[in-house]
Amino acid sequence: MLCLAVTAMGWGLNWPVLKALLAEMPPMAARGLAGLLAALALAGFAALRGVPLAVPPGRWGPLVAASLLNVTAWMGLATMGLLYLGAGEGAMICYTMPAWTALAAWPVLGEKPSARRLLALLLGMGGVAILVTSGGTSLDWGKMPGVAMILSGAILFALGTVWFKRNPVGLNPLASVAWQVGLGCLPLAIASPFLEHFDAGAVSMRGWAAFLYMAAIPLCLCYLAWFAALAALPAGVAAIGTLVTPVIGVISGALLLGEPLGIRQGAALVLTLAGILLAIREPARGRG
Repeated sequence: MLCLAVTAMGWGLNWPVLKALLAEMPPMAARGLAGLLAALALAGFAALRGVPLAVPPGRWGPLVAASLLNVTAWMGLATMGLLYLGAGEGAMICYTMPAWTALAAWPVLGEKPSARRLLALLLGMGGVAILVTSGGTSLDWGKMPGVAMILSGAILFALGTVWFKRNPVGLNPLASVAWQVGLGCLPLAIASPFLEHFDAGAVSMRGWAAFLYMAAIPLCLCYLAWFAALAALPAGVAAIGTLVTPVIGVISGALLLGEPLGIRQGAALVLTLAGILLAIREPARGRG
């Protein structure tokens, strides 16, 4: 649960930081280059601690699959989808991910969702829905590409969550995060010069500070904490925990960027935290 708290806090604070960064740096370059920097830092830290980085024989397939689902698809599709959608609309679709994870965990992991778990999901998703619909959610056909991209990213991340639990790579968590973030962000960094224009000289000191934050906290510390939580908790419960991320994003957005924070956001916070509390208090059960 401590790992989930670290993950939610770091990813939540990344919303206003990323918003500021994207004003100076294109999305795929920001995500891809920050991820490669984070992967190198993690690999170096692992080497200093004597953690082996060698991938066990026969485990490259599961490692690459998890990297593509958990990192490439999630970051790439979610970021590109925001070209067609507002931030609130995009966040609402992104955070359908816990529902998809709970559903995918049933056939893949045998984690049949109980009535209590489903109620927790409904409460959490209700909180997220209230949180992200304050500006309106009407969609026109021009926004449908963004809807398809972000929804696909959420579904693929959910599949990556249960895939990683069903097909462990056999690496130390630190080495696993270094490989997954590096392999997952490499396609984004490679694609960036072909799909967008990036002028490093035009990025301000504030922009570089945001870039370094994204590399160090969301892409380094938070991914390590996320995979550690995933190893210790059922996939559905771990995913429900991430519902607090948009709540932190709204609060930090209000404090750092002056975004709205009122009754609607407070109601979303109550519902979301109620869902998380209900989920984590569920008694341990065997697989059904």
